[in-house]
Amino acid sequence: MARIKGGMNARKKHNRVLKMAKGYRGARSKQYRIAKQSVMRALTSSYAGRKERKRQFRQLWIARINAAARINGLSYSVFMHGLKLAGVDLNRKVLADMAVNDAAGFAKLAEVAKSKVA
Repeated sequence: MARIKGGMNARKKHNRVLKMAKGYRGARSKQYRIAKQSVMRALTSSYAGRKERKRQFRQLWIARINAAARINGLSYSVFMHGLKLAGVDLNRKVLADMAVNDAAGFAKLAEVAKSKVA
């Protein structure tokens, strides 16, 4: 039985990596060895970035809630504690959206939180 060489599989693997490296500058998009390193690093960074994005959005929501709570005479922590005591179960994403788009509704929530804390 004849031996089969791995040339086709190697070519397929190289082309897959080079396709992912499209748009990179210089040897990073032309030479397999260098492209492979760049692609590996890019994939690692994009994985980490997907985790980082969740942290950044939570940070943004908290900043928005804090700003709106202070307009209504409360700090962020007191506001959130008051909502918890009142049994209001809204997540930070929804609260931040209310703070930006529905100031009147947010003010009512702030009053509820104030009444429970005081």
